[in-house]
Amino acid sequence: MQEKEISWDDFSKIEMRTGTILKAEFFDKAKKPAIKLVIDFGMRGQLKSSAQITDIYNPDHLIGKQIIAVVNLPPKQISNFISECLVLGVINDQGQVILLSTDHQVINGLRIS
Repeated sequence: MQEKEISWDDFSKIEMRTGTILKAEFFDKAKKPAIKLVIDFGMRGQLKSSAQITDIYNPDHLIGKQIIAVVNLPPKQISNFISECLVLGVINDQGQVILLSTDHQVINGLRIS
């Protein structure tokens, strides 16, 4: 199925950046199993996210992992938590999310193009 095309101008509005996970814990109050994350985006600061990644990831193993997230979406309230960015991942054929990351360690906050 082909999705609707967007313009280059539309794409340029999406701010994807590199960040390193500083804190991770199971989010018991979420409707679907999730992990609460605190992510360091360098000069952009620290942002929180709720990610439905419990099928593959354990919070203890996420600390220090560098990921890619969209950082210019409006905050979203999920139960008693405010998610400030959208962590990106690939959904495999079992519906599990595999986080997007960099091949090499880079500076937190770099923009993805």
